[in-house]
Amino acid sequence: MFNALLLEKSEAGFNASVRAVDDHQLPDGDVLVQVAHSTLNYKDGLAITNKSPVVRAWPMVAGIDGAGTVLDSSHPGWKAGDRFIHNGWGVGETRWGCLAERARLKGEWLVPLPAAFSTLQAMAIGTAGYTAMLCVLALERHGVRPGDGEVLVTGATGGVGSVATVLLGKLGYRVAAATGKLAEADYLKRLGASAVIDRAELSAAGKPLQKERWAAVVDAVGSHTLVNALAQTRYGGVVAACGLAQGADLPATVLPFILRGVTLAGIDSVMAPLAARLQAWERLARDLDPALLATITEVVPLAGAIDKAHALMRGEMRGRVVVSV
Repeated sequence: MFNALLLEKSEAGFNASVRAVDDHQLPDGDVLVQVAHSTLNYKDGLAITNKSPVVRAWPMVAGIDGAGTVLDSSHPGWKAGDRFIHNGWGVGETRWGCLAERARLKGEWLVPLPAAFSTLQAMAIGTAGYTAMLCVLALERHGVRPGDGEVLVTGATGGVGSVATVLLGKLGYRVAAATGKLAEADYLKRLGASAVIDRAELSAAGKPLQKERWAAVVDAVGSHTLVNALAQTRYGGVVAACGLAQGADLPATVLPFILRGVTLAGIDSVMAPLAARLQAWERLARDLDPALLATITEVVPLAGAIDKAHALMRGEMRGRVVVSV
């Protein structure tokens, strides 16, 4: 038996609780792992609070991320004692996840834990931080350099936004952090932001083309915020879109693309190939300041994850929540 955050749905309704489950209930897979730390991403919050139909099979163990140690493996790339990271792959949605003391996963999904990180630090990064790194890599691939001008980061106090701000600041970019929590301006400047703007400047419907402001954008918000970011991006700039905190709609025109040559780069972290994952984690180990990572991290026990998920959905959290399993 092992403890897990189990999500259940029946005619009686929805329930999320930490309870003991049997090893025999674990799904098929070629790697059995002991999870040391997990985390709460936006998608985890949606699942645990039942705010959106994220979960596709019931009952479900939540947790799209995990880090820990391999207990047993029939996969040629993994052996008992190896340290691993897991991000995405539908875990916590269609397959039991990592907000549990044990999980059975597929070896092809796992990434070796970089020596630079503990399991706690890896989950302080989690899918949110790994996604932020994928966004930074996209900006670099499209030729955006630190001297090109300001980079806008939306949802800056969230998980993706906080890590993106840290990464871009460390790499020498001038970051404009957009947030609805202006009281957190000092926090964002400690992370590396050179300016903080009110998200209200971006969240309402705006003109199809606006004054050119940003050399590039990292957007985790979507909807009107993403549309306005596109309308304000400079000629030849790039916008990396990775989230939908405001909405999944895109009420835009083609004008930024055909009159200013703006690129909209979609960022997917769930099904990203292994090569992209390895590159992202290698760069995180090199470019992420561990001291700043500690600044954005709160650690809670497994029993505290449900309350934190609700707080996350209410917009009361900043940075990253690590769950000590």
